[in-house]
Amino acid sequence: MSTYWFKPRAYGYGATPITWQGWAVTIGAMIVVVMSSLVVPALAGGAASALSAFVIDALAIAALIIVSRRKTDGEWRWRWGQR
Repeated sequence: MSTYWFKPRAYGYGATPITWQGWAVTIGAMIVVVMSSLVVPALAGGAASALSAFVIDALAIAALIIVSRRKTDGEWRWRWGQR
């Protein structure tokens, strides 16, 4: 049996990290997004750098979504809280 890193949110759609692995993946994705948005445009100017930063950001967010969906205890669906 695998250990789940995320749990479904009580309100809204998605999941919340509950283990150190889940937090590490979430913080790692945030660091990649921030650094690519700051470093890539500084290295090369113009539209190519903006496109490169966008592609890196999109890949990091897609990886976060894929990992969190696979490691969530339960399904992702809209929730209105516990009733």
